[in-house]
Order: sequence, then structure tokens, then C-alpha cells
Amino acid sequence: MAMETFDVAIVGGGPAGSSCATFCALGGLGVLVLEREKFPREKVCGDCLNPSCWTILRRLGIADRARQLPHAILNTVEFIAIGGQKVIVDLASDEESLRAIKRSLFDALVMSRARDLGAQIHEETTVTALTPAGHGSDWKIETTDGAIFAARVLVGADGRNSTVARLCNLLPRPVRERVALQAHIPLPAGFGSGVVLQFLREGYSGQAPVNDDELNLCLVSKPSHISALRHWAEQCFGLQKNHSWHTITPLTRVALLPAHDKLFMVGDAARVVEPFTGEGIYYALRSGELAGQAIVKTVRGNYDVDPVNEYAQAHAAMYRGRLWVNRLARAAVLSPRVASSLIHAARVQPILRSLTAKIVRPQL
Repeated sequence: MAMETFDVAIVGGGPAGSSCATFCALGGLGVLVLEREKFPREKVCGDCLNPSCWTILRRLGIADRARQLPHAILNTVEFIAIGGQKVIVDLASDEESLRAIKRSLFDALVMSRARDLGAQIHEETTVTALTPAGHGSDWKIETTDGAIFAARVLVGADGRNSTVARLCNLLPRPVRERVALQAHIPLPAGFGSGVVLQFLREGYSGQAPVNDDELNLCLVSKPSHISALRHWAEQCFGLQKNHSWHTITPLTRVALLPAHDKLFMVGDAARVVEPFTGEGIYYALRSGELAGQAIVKTVRGNYDVDPVNEYAQAHAAMYRGRLWVNRLARAAVLSPRVASSLIHAARVQPILRSLTAKIVRPQL
């Protein structure tokens, strides 16, 4: 079997990988995407599309198509303390507001854009071995079906348990401090059109409608408390004990250096953010865009500033001033009473209002 050669090979076809593939293709590069699953497929996620995503979706050329997908426009964020006290923060409600779209639909849309621009996409394909690029040589990528590919640049876009990071001996040891469960359930009557973030003694729950009929329900807890939290959800939402849940573990891990010589990490493969933030898809799309821009410069050899360092700096700047939400979410599970006390304070001071505004403020 002849070995095909590409300018860039991207492992993972989710929003980060497909965004990177699209921007590389727009730059005229030969692009390969290797995706383990068959799309469309569901993905454990809060399904929220932050307003910051819309500027990137316009640059991807799919903003109008994204708006046409089944969705729910989310016009409030409601925080509920352990004792039941509430703070409701109103959000802007327009074409580029916070909305929820099921990942099966959204991810397939972003991947289709990369494919339409000429990216070669291999689904149901798992990478089994990597030979790093050396001086004057390309990455060699081997897959489960026996295919071998070569690429000048490699991108890890394959999530928190990245195969690329593992095969390159970069993946840190996981810490199973917390676990998350997620399911789509029938939308309760009168639920409204907002996000609910509910603090509980066992952890916290995130709830958001994704269309007229379904609710995305997320639970986050310590492993020792997750059964009790699941029982709360069964009672609260009338679910059967055998209801099917998707699981995420580990919930977070140590961030990786996002760029090496001919290796770029994007999305959750580089840094994992809490589901509490609702910003995961934005970080995926934006890191894919930034990496794509750097890769085009790398391959073309047309640059004044080293694209690897440029990407690393831009990647760090993307998160700067926003990772406090990770700490708040972690505290909500490890010390739920402490986190819940913020809601009591917010009833007197507009703390959560200003924090929420910072999260949903559109980015460039």
C-alpha cells in the first residue's frame, strides 16, 4: 500500500480538529483528518455554544448553517444554592446569543465544512503508532486498518485522553478526583429557556434545553458521591434507575504545552476546561483556528515570527483571566457549601452577574 503524504495530519474530527482542518484547507494545504468515531455521533458535553463562537463560525463560513440547526436560545443563567436560594442573570437574546445545539449535529456540521474544502477525512480510524518527524523527515502515522500516512505537521485534536499525547509520551497521569455524567432527557414542562447551575451537597448539576423537546442534564461529583447525585436526578426528573448516562473521567487534567516543533495540540488535548464554564466549544474552535493559522505559516515557510511560539502565546492569552471558573467548579464539588455561599453573597452583591457577563462576552 502506497503511503499518502499530506501537509498536515489531524487526529480527531471534533470542533477543534475540524476547525483546524478548515483553516488549513482555506490556506491551501493538503489536509488529512483521522477520526475514531463515525459521524454523526453524540458527545458528552453541556451542548452550549458561547456567544464568542459566532465570530469564529462566520470565519469558518458556517454561521448561518449553525443557526438553522435545531437549538434552544438561552436567555438566562439561574444559580441555585444548596438551600434553594436563587440568583437569575439575564443574557442577551439575539442571533448571536448563548444557545444550545446537540453535539451530534454541531460537530457533523463543522466536519462537513472541512470535507467540502477538500480535507480528506477517514472516520472509524484509530491511530496505533507515530514516528516523530526529524530533520527533513515527516511524521509517519499508522492506523488500525493498516494504512500508513506521512505529514509534515501533526495535530492532536483527540480530547482529554489524547492518543497523540500518549504515543508521544506527553499525557500526564490522570487524577480521578471528580466524575461527570450526562444525558439527554425529555424537557420538563415549564422548564423555561435558560441554563440552570444547581449546587448540591453531592456536587453540582448543569441543565439546559437543547431544542423544544430535550434537556441536557449534567451531573458532577466525587466518585464516592456520584451514585447519590444520580439518585437525586432520578427523583427530581422522574428518571428510571436504569436510565443510560454517558461518563467523563477524568474531568480535568494537567494542561500540556500546546506546540512543539511540528506538533500542535488543540481543544481538550491541550487544556481541559470545566463543563461548568460552557466555554469548551469556543476554546476548541478558537484553538483550532489559531493552530491552523500557525500551521499554514509553518508549511509555507512565510513568517517573521516563529509560528510555534506565536501559537503558544496566543493559546495562553485565550485562557488568560477566565480560568477562575475552573477553580469555582472544582470547589463546587470538593467544597459545595463554600461554593454555594457565593450565591448567598450574590443576593446582596452582583458577583455572579459580573462573572457571568465575563464568560458570555463575545471574543474576537
